[in-house]
Amino acid sequence: MLSAKSTLKTTQHKYCKMKKLLFIALFSILALTAMAQEMLVGSYNIRYKNRNDSLNGNVWTKRCQVICDQVNFMNPLIFGTQEVLYCQLQDLLKGLDGYDYIGIGRDDGERGGEHEAIFYKKDQLKLLDSGNFWLSETPEKPGLGWDAACIRICTWGKFQVNAKNKKDRTTFYFFNLHMDHVGVVARREAAKLVVARIQEIAQGAPVILTGDFNVDQTNEIYNIFTDSGLLKDSYEAARIRFAENGTFNAFKTEYFTTSRIDHVFVSPSTKVEAYGVFTNSYWTENETSAAAEQASDAPQEIWFSNTTRRNPSDHYPVFVRIIM
Repeated sequence: MLSAKSTLKTTQHKYCKMKKLLFIALFSILALTAMAQEMLVGSYNIRYKNRNDSLNGNVWTKRCQVICDQVNFMNPLIFGTQEVLYCQLQDLLKGLDGYDYIGIGRDDGERGGEHEAIFYKKDQLKLLDSGNFWLSETPEKPGLGWDAACIRICTWGKFQVNAKNKKDRTTFYFFNLHMDHVGVVARREAAKLVVARIQEIAQGAPVILTGDFNVDQTNEIYNIFTDSGLLKDSYEAARIRFAENGTFNAFKTEYFTTSRIDHVFVSPSTKVEAYGVFTNSYWTENETSAAAEQASDAPQEIWFSNTTRRNPSDHYPVFVRIIM
């Protein structure tokens, strides 16, 4: 039979052991929390600069200013863009606050044609590696793929979060693309190619895939990504969702759709805190702008003018807050 002294000693030993285990568990949780990186990422088809858009009032100089103001306000760590001509890249670099980019022209692998450029905060992310491949049967060189109407490309980068603590330096891969708007076979085969390249390049590391996929959430090609085991749709995974419209608007502020053709896919282990489709607009003067009206049920200082409401692009941007 144990003495009272022995019983007390055993109890104290068990208490100390339990206290130690609780301390280790708490330390582990705090360490994991400290290592997790919260970041805002996005996708933005900015619409290529062309004469017809300008004639219809959707002038690039104004659109660029609004796009840059919107992005600077949102302040994403990294985001993919689509349909960007080289001249537009230069305009965006001038207007965006603290960003650099990677990406090449799809037509010649240099500056020709649209870029699927990835913009990133150059003081917060370190570019470790990057590359491009074409969405075709010959991914290493420019060319049409399958039944595509246009040459299509995917740009990718390997990034590391700048942090004083080495343990906090999260490394991840970011892929950005624009799939064809006509070729069904081209979209299907491109999706398979992208999944294969992600597996080959990232090799299990965290991945973000953005772009204009030209297929919505009901299309079987969308399922190639979500059924791959490598990716999940941030819209479906989001804890908080702010998406009152789809992502394509054809420059029409009055249009509504439930279709999302601009997607942000992330690795299955990535936590998605919030997802948003941002439908911000701007206003331009028209022939009747001079006929201002005074507000009848508000302070007399308020006057309204008749203007035209416009969207900065024919796509709405998607911004997603994730924890990786």
